[in-house]
Amino acid sequence: MASDLLSIGASGARAARGALEVTANNIANASSDGYVRRSVRIEEVSGGSIAGRGSDIAASGSRVVEVRRNADAFRQAEMRRTQADLQRSNVELAGLENIEAAVEQSGIFSSIVEFEASLQQLSGDPTDSARRAAVLAEAETLASKFNITAGSLASVGEGLRFDAQAGVADLNTYGAELARVNLRLARAGFGSNDQASLLDQRDNLLERMSGFTSIATTFASDGTVAVAVGASPATAFVNGGNAATMTSTVEPNGTMSFAIGGTAINPGAGSLAGTALALNDLQAIGTRLDAAAASIATAINTAQANGVARDGSAGQPIFSGTTASTLSVVLTNGAGIATAPAGSPANDRNQQNLADMRQALSTANPADTVNAILFDVSSKVAGRKVTQSALETIASSARIALEEQSGVDLDNEAANLIRYQQAFQASGRAMQVASDIFDTLIGIGR
Repeated sequence: MASDLLSIGASGARAARGALEVTANNIANASSDGYVRRSVRIEEVSGGSIAGRGSDIAASGSRVVEVRRNADAFRQAEMRRTQADLQRSNVELAGLENIEAAVEQSGIFSSIVEFEASLQQLSGDPTDSARRAAVLAEAETLASKFNITAGSLASVGEGLRFDAQAGVADLNTYGAELARVNLRLARAGFGSNDQASLLDQRDNLLERMSGFTSIATTFASDGTVAVAVGASPATAFVNGGNAATMTSTVEPNGTMSFAIGGTAINPGAGSLAGTALALNDLQAIGTRLDAAAASIATAINTAQANGVARDGSAGQPIFSGTTASTLSVVLTNGAGIATAPAGSPANDRNQQNLADMRQALSTANPADTVNAILFDVSSKVAGRKVTQSALETIASSARIALEEQSGVDLDNEAANLIRYQQAFQASGRAMQVASDIFDTLIGIGR
């Protein structure tokens, strides 16, 4: 009996020590990112009675059979989904705000208005050299503002593409690392500390991957996970110990596309989806801005061709280029502005062609086009801010719910420390009693 009591006490001490180690690990990692609280499952060691002595007590102590992670697959999946939606919104909003700043701060709208005003002032005295020079100066300022805006928009696009390419590289790195974790999980003992640590790494990698694109997961009984990325239909990315490679391509219009193994994918969510949306918006804004620049050049140059300069020579183009980035002034002297209709003599005060030029510019209405661009971008930014705020609240709630369920509560851990310490001490006391009984029996035998 003393021998049985000694082994029972020893098993209890080992189980309590294991529980204390897990509790101490929880406390040590209370602030560690991605750490999921762990607990031990202790069960009785089954023992059988001796044949013919069924009435004897059959007790064999206890043992730690499993280290459990307090994880909730649904809450983890919800956190990944909401995080992906929030990242998409964050990146798209940041891109739109940069687009808005590029168009608004350049002052294109006011420059168009001032150019139109200079043409109106010239109509007061079409032969005035100062007023002609002022028109040419405003034209150069206007072209410069278009160039600056185009350059700023190009910088926005470069920044978005750079971040997206870095995101693709990071996603590939995480995919390869997840494949290695899968291989280690397949070899890890069930319910072991090693398995728990690997599962933490797995979930942390899945969370990081969801920041780039939407992911679909399939978990195996050994803890390994298969991951497919992109909107429906998703494309396989990680399967067991193998990971595919995502690639990105910059299209001629500046937008980006993504593929895995040659199969095009739509990220659906995450920062890559946000980048794709922002680049699409950027391309649309750039097209509209180019149209405004082209309408100015076409309207003014066509009118120039229909009139004569102050010296009676045929009017020459004022602008060259048909895009915001290429628009420039090629006329070098204000005297070349064709204010009079074709066939008029030198220094003719007939300003019919100037009136036609102003009418053509009014019909093209580039100021309204630029104003519409500003309004649309500002409206979209305002709308995305509302969406981003809502998604931020949803993602925060999902994360809080997950942390409340899987996080470490120091008060509970402190209570567990006392409980398991008392169990350890009690088991030690049981072993001491067994030793005393054994010593007593030895003494009687003498």
